[in-house]
Amino acid sequence: MFSCNTAKKAAKSKDAASASADAKPVKKAGKDDIQPYDKVITKEAKTDDGLFKVHKIDDSFFYEIPDSLFEREMLMVTRIAKTASGLGFGGGKQNEQVLRWQKKDKKVLLRVVSHNVVAADSLPIHEAVVNSNFEPVLFTFPIKAISKDSLHTVIDVTDLFSKDIKPLGLPEWSRKNYKVSRIENDLSYIESIKSYPLNIESRHVKTYNAGDPPSNSDTGTISIELNNSMILLPKVPMMRRMFDERVGWFTSNQTDYGLEDQRSKTVTYLDRWRLEVKDEDIEKFKRGELVEPKKQIVYYIDRATPEKWRTYIKQGIEDWQVAFEAAGFKNAIIAKDPPTVEEDPEWSPEDIRYSVVRYLASPIPNANGPHVSDPRSGEILESDINWYHNVMSLLRGWFFVQTAAINPDAQSPEFKDEIMGRLIRFVSSHEVGHTLGLPHNMGSSVAYKVEDLRSAEFTKKYGTAPSIMDYARFNYIAQPEDKGVALMPDIGVYDKYAISWGYRPILDAKTPEDEKKTLDSWILKYAGNPMYRFGHQQAGDVVDPSSQTEDLGDDAMLASEYGIKNLKRIVPNLIKWTTKNGEGYDDLDEMYGHVISQFNRYMGHVSNNIGGVYEHYKTSDQAGAVYTYVDKNHQKRALDFIQNNLFETPEWLLDKEIFGRIEFAGSTERVRGLQERTLNNILSLGKMARMIENEALNGNEAYKLIDMTRDLRNGVWSELRSGKKIDTYRRNLQRAHIDRLEYLMTAENQSGRTNSPYVKSTAVNTSQSDIRAVVRAELVSLQSAIRSGLGRTGDSMSRIHLQDALKRIDAILNPKG
Repeated sequence: MFSCNTAKKAAKSKDAASASADAKPVKKAGKDDIQPYDKVITKEAKTDDGLFKVHKIDDSFFYEIPDSLFEREMLMVTRIAKTASGLGFGGGKQNEQVLRWQKKDKKVLLRVVSHNVVAADSLPIHEAVVNSNFEPVLFTFPIKAISKDSLHTVIDVTDLFSKDIKPLGLPEWSRKNYKVSRIENDLSYIESIKSYPLNIESRHVKTYNAGDPPSNSDTGTISIELNNSMILLPKVPMMRRMFDERVGWFTSNQTDYGLEDQRSKTVTYLDRWRLEVKDEDIEKFKRGELVEPKKQIVYYIDRATPEKWRTYIKQGIEDWQVAFEAAGFKNAIIAKDPPTVEEDPEWSPEDIRYSVVRYLASPIPNANGPHVSDPRSGEILESDINWYHNVMSLLRGWFFVQTAAINPDAQSPEFKDEIMGRLIRFVSSHEVGHTLGLPHNMGSSVAYKVEDLRSAEFTKKYGTAPSIMDYARFNYIAQPEDKGVALMPDIGVYDKYAISWGYRPILDAKTPEDEKKTLDSWILKYAGNPMYRFGHQQAGDVVDPSSQTEDLGDDAMLASEYGIKNLKRIVPNLIKWTTKNGEGYDDLDEMYGHVISQFNRYMGHVSNNIGGVYEHYKTSDQAGAVYTYVDKNHQKRALDFIQNNLFETPEWLLDKEIFGRIEFAGSTERVRGLQERTLNNILSLGKMARMIENEALNGNEAYKLIDMTRDLRNGVWSELRSGKKIDTYRRNLQRAHIDRLEYLMTAENQSGRTNSPYVKSTAVNTSQSDIRAVVRAELVSLQSAIRSGLGRTGDSMSRIHLQDALKRIDAILNPKG
């Protein structure tokens, strides 16, 4: 017995020794190996729960990603949070991309998803689209730990936000502008990462070495605080509504290779909120009853907003109720105060569930209404209106210069709170319109006859324009005798129509294509009615004079005539209306500047009729042309107006009492600048080229370029025929005319159309078009007229000026070398 047990023990000992000899050494855990959860997320971690759990340990940040959210698409929006002078403004969007978190072996990949090119996954071409649209990897993360329930994955994201990951940082155009060479890692850090139910907000400060910083140049760096919003996109995208250029709208687009067209096609669809009819209200909606949407559009007013302005901002938001009622919804858009810190300490304007009017302490005289939309469908997910404190300064200047002649409430540099509140409400409504999807409609205000804007009955019913999205600010046309006339636009006929067109549900439609026939019928119902017209904002060369910014009425010359009459009433009262005892003349200086700017706008409104082409969007089933030239006589009237109101020196602007209080010099230069600006606009390459083309197509029905340049010369140089003394202002204008002709003799070619509907550009080959020949003929004619005119003038300064002009022209026509 005993010997047997001893033998067994000996055998076991021998087996154990053998096993020990065969076993490999235990490997120590590496830094990239998956660790136990408690080893990574220690008791020191500060955790913020939301879309992902965010853990902060010392200066490191960890995401705990639910496995259910891998492969879900998320939108990353990069905005400026805080900035230095010259580096943009708070809230300005810098980058935007769709991301996908993907688990692969022991790593997590962050991939960039493109929705620019698509095809339905049921089609054979889908595979080719996928193969040509491979998702680049933005960043890789070793998995640090798996949660105890095995349903969450932990990664360290510190480097993603502290290092220079370009799509999440300063955009490429800024890097080029400021000559950024590298990031300064020691001066860059993460400020915070906060998690909310549908989004994660990360704030990080980036400091870059810069060769040309816009401010604080002695540091050789630029620092900027950026905010990255990562937003979970809906699992099922909203059904799109297809865009039609006859109704203005902010849009998204894709190139679709799966359509039956014989080429790839860009599909453009509206950016809009998801407004849906509740199932229990469908029959009511069909009967034409107003129903509340499943989910309202709710705007909160930032806690930082001064109490006295809150009511007016809220009114501006809820003014849009009438437009949504036209779309079949009641109480569709609501304004609310946010909960107090005591009521909800977690409430934040950065939470994607809340759209907020944010009041910013900034010298920028502006407001804007950006939105975030799902690139797959155009669904607006959230929008914040940025309200800069100094927008009130801009409102004060506009309201003063456009209404003070007839409005006692505007006849001072400081307005009563109820007056400023009404102006704030107006701007609030305008900016909310942008967040609903509507761009500027600069073709709206031309719908009203000028004389109707002097009618109290008409303007109280229709406002100053059919759309609050036009820049039809205030009623500068109304005269002092026009009692009771309305001074500003409200939510108008076009606004109700556009919101209805974009938001009214078409219940029997199952696809965007199913909606098209109904949407088209809604447009055709009002085709040709100018109150329902959309006209794009134009940047650069203004081609269509009926779609201009800051104008009113259907006749720029008549409207500007009334506007100038009011400016002539304001100027003699400027000192009285802008000064207080014991104060300086800053307000006088500012408001006189507004008078100059307003007068300059009138000259632009009028001069853009010369060489103008109207643009009225139509589809092929509608009669008439999309593009038509401005009538010949209308163009001639425009030039005559400029000659009489600007090129004939505007003496009413030259108030010595004002100059003696605001400047030691500048009045002569100011008039010269006004005249030169308009002169150059009339003699722009695009306008001249369109006049040549008009003549080629329409012959004597066109206002010919040679006729226009002759009429211009006869007006600018009228003293040559009369022998009248040429004063300082006219001498400056005449030299500006010669300078412009000289420029046109050597001007470089101008490229044509751009991809943007906002930017208009007419292609011009200057060496081969008629422009240079016409200009040369003008110079020869002018040279001859000056020689004849020299004998008629008895003024010595006029003679010196004309002799100099001959020398200048000779140098242009006969350049040396």
